[in-house]
Amino acid sequence: MPSPELLDELLDVALDAARQAGTLLRDGRPADLGVAGTKSSPVDVVTEMDLASEKLIVELIGDRRPADGYLGEEGTERPGTSGIRWVVDPLDGTVNYLYGLPSWAVSVAAEIDGRAVVGVVYAPARGELFQAVVGRGALLDGRPVGARPAPPWGRALIGTGFSYVREVRVRQAAVLLALMPEVRDVRRGGAAAVDLCDVAAGRLDGYYERGLAPWDRAAGCLIAAEAGALVGGRPGHGPDGDLTVAAAPGVYEPLQERLAELRAWAD
Repeated sequence: MPSPELLDELLDVALDAARQAGTLLRDGRPADLGVAGTKSSPVDVVTEMDLASEKLIVELIGDRRPADGYLGEEGTERPGTSGIRWVVDPLDGTVNYLYGLPSWAVSVAAEIDGRAVVGVVYAPARGELFQAVVGRGALLDGRPVGARPAPPWGRALIGTGFSYVREVRVRQAAVLLALMPEVRDVRRGGAAAVDLCDVAAGRLDGYYERGLAPWDRAAGCLIAAEAGALVGGRPGHGPDGDLTVAAAPGVYEPLQERLAELRAWAD
């Protein structure tokens, strides 16, 4: 386990990076926001503000902890020598941000030996800052949060998300079609980090998604786990690009089992 002093330092850096980038995104959003390029498909966009947020975070972390590694969504990757790697989504929920919807966030995690030990998700348009340090629980705006007690499976409210790749979306729709009649309802928020934090805050009973990258899930999975949710992927696997599942104990098990029956990770 890292020392408390190191964890405190990493948390301070993560909080500063998320707050400063989130403030830039909130206050600097131009009325005529442009699209700088595409990522996985023509409907998956990179905005000018994505890139500005990443630049701010890269520079802040580089100044404060120059020996650390870095992996960011917009293509910035550098090896480090300290054993610590930052995994960052400078704007999770880009399409929501483009359309003026409030469900978007800055997600910052610090990993040691591939395991997230600090996570911060700042959602400025919702006025919410989530944070977690391994072994210390999860906080929302400085107050402890916890996963909701499990309802019966038929009353579970489940969140999910969809790929921007057409062929994958078709398969995800088939999984959703099978799952939806079995639960209370399904929500699609459009920002994986925020959805994971909503599990942590008891706003969703469970969440699953196929195709999440490390920066999509690193901070949010830690926050959900520290809030008492169970977090994993396919049976016998941790969360990965095939499948990420986070849910309150009692909902996690039937959700993961049903997704396995449906082979939610397969085409």
